Amino acid sequence: MHIDAQQENGICRLQMEGELTIYRGLEIRDGLMEHLAANAGIELDLGGVTEMDTAGVQLLLAAKREGIRLGKTVRFVSHSQAVLEVIDLYNMAAQFGDPVLISARQQQPS
Repeated sequence: MHIDAQQENGICRLQMEGELTIYRGLEIRDGLMEHLAANAGIELDLGGVTEMDTAGVQLLLAAKREGIRLGKTVRFVSHSQAVLEVIDLYNMAAQFGDPVLISARQQQPS
């Protein structure tokens, strides 16, 4: 997993590339929490996530909870197909509180 960080107006935009899975979870969590602590908020661009498992879902939920605890913004944008499929599988879109415009089931080829 590669994470590219860009700062703008106190918000850190993190572009995630690669797998958001149990194998990288601890490393990713530590980086997310550091960025969250150092900024007014973070925006995670999930467009480059190629695979996500339950640990990835837990990691995103933990980031949301920590943001709420700290009074900071945590947003998820540009959900990849892999992310949409897992969110749809667990019916978790409402828990994230971010706009997910198209259901993974709707994007399946006919």
